[in-house]
Amino acid sequence: MKKGTLIAALLLVGGAASAQDDPTVMTVNGVPVARSEFEYSYNKNNAAGVIDKKTVEEYVDLFVNYKLKVAAALDAKLDTLTSFKKEFAQYRDQQIRPTMVTDADVEAEARKVYDDTKRAIGPRGLVRPAHIFLMLGQRATAEEQERVKQRIDSIYAALKGGADFADMARRLSQDQGTAANGGLLPWIGPGQTLKEFEDKAYALKDGEMSEPFLSPAGYHIILMKGHKQLEPYDSLRSNILSFIEKRNVRDRIASMKLDTIVEQSGGKLTREEAMERRADSLMAVNPDLKNLIREYHDGLLLYEISNRAVWEKAAKDEEGLEAFFKKNKKKYAWSEPRFKGMAYHVKDEADVKAVKDCVKKLKFTEWNEALRSTFNSDSVLRIRVEKGIFKKGDNGFIDSLVFGVDIPVKPVDGYPIDAVYGKMLKKGPEEYTDVRGLVTADYQDLLEKEWVAELRKKYPVVVDEKVLKTVNNH
Repeated sequence: MKKGTLIAALLLVGGAASAQDDPTVMTVNGVPVARSEFEYSYNKNNAAGVIDKKTVEEYVDLFVNYKLKVAAALDAKLDTLTSFKKEFAQYRDQQIRPTMVTDADVEAEARKVYDDTKRAIGPRGLVRPAHIFLMLGQRATAEEQERVKQRIDSIYAALKGGADFADMARRLSQDQGTAANGGLLPWIGPGQTLKEFEDKAYALKDGEMSEPFLSPAGYHIILMKGHKQLEPYDSLRSNILSFIEKRNVRDRIASMKLDTIVEQSGGKLTREEAMERRADSLMAVNPDLKNLIREYHDGLLLYEISNRAVWEKAAKDEEGLEAFFKKNKKKYAWSEPRFKGMAYHVKDEADVKAVKDCVKKLKFTEWNEALRSTFNSDSVLRIRVEKGIFKKGDNGFIDSLVFGVDIPVKPVDGYPIDAVYGKMLKKGPEEYTDVRGLVTADYQDLLEKEWVAELRKKYPVVVDEKVLKTVNNH
């Protein structure tokens, strides 16, 4: 399971308590739980669209179990782990940093972008050129340069003779970014292009065409389409705001403000402490934010403690898995036989027996490595193998060679000889590794129940039934 999925599946999240008329609905390990916290959790996990909705009374056990696990995590001091602190701080900061940036901050940044752009453009304004371009490498020989020069001169002659500029650009220009659009460039300002190109462009009047000229990139002919000054700020504002949002300017502003807070503290605050203070102050007045941050905080703890007590423990407990399987073997019985083995394909008839001899004294779980190191250890692959536990219909070769199904089977290209090796399991798996996934999941369920039972003995739980009856009814 992925960590995020597990956290989402396990969370039964509490909410912020209202200062007014918010009685304690229960205490878990001596820690009071406000009615509003229980209500938030209940309503979130029993919203419209939830299939397995619970009554308030049914939900109490789920909520208590959640609280008990968090209590166990805190007792184990998992909240002091460096890894926990780092991950939680990252998430918390993702919620808090945006609150440090106001609309006025963004507006000021947009205005600054506009002013800087206007200053850079200066009185020369913007120009909209179209051009025809023939590329010339920097290491071009004199002969190559002369050939390109003759070609650009012939294009210029055609244009002077009445040829359409846009048509010539589409057919002949080597600027692939503009050729399809008739050679038309976007509006450009000073300093945005090659100096030779800029000087020629700004020297042209609207509708005027330049003679061919050379830049470090090659030869150009420019047709000037227009001049203008930068539009007023208000007419460009939405485009500028979109531009700065895409460049994560809000995060940069938040970092600048955070640095200012740290600097003004005179060394009393670190960046982490400053963020923690801001988070505390915001959560004190914003219950939704408090719920969201606590949800992740407790979710991380819940994941870690559950992983240690149940998931990872079960996955690594080979003896426990084996004992659980033996005790519950009937549960994993099959309604139809399975073939435990492999279908394999070889080039040489001698390898049919060699493959069997390679694995016949090994555990099933050891076959893969033995076959790889023996037959496919170098660049030449001697065999192809499909290994597993198969029922009828899973594999065409197994169906044909083991189950006796009369079906056409497509040969493996380059490996003309097909064979199978293994055993038939008629009633069910012979060992827990045959159904490891199922056994592990069931064993985890058992460990979970035993763990919760231990937590209920360890930590006292008191539920106020009178307050419970007022949940969502006050």
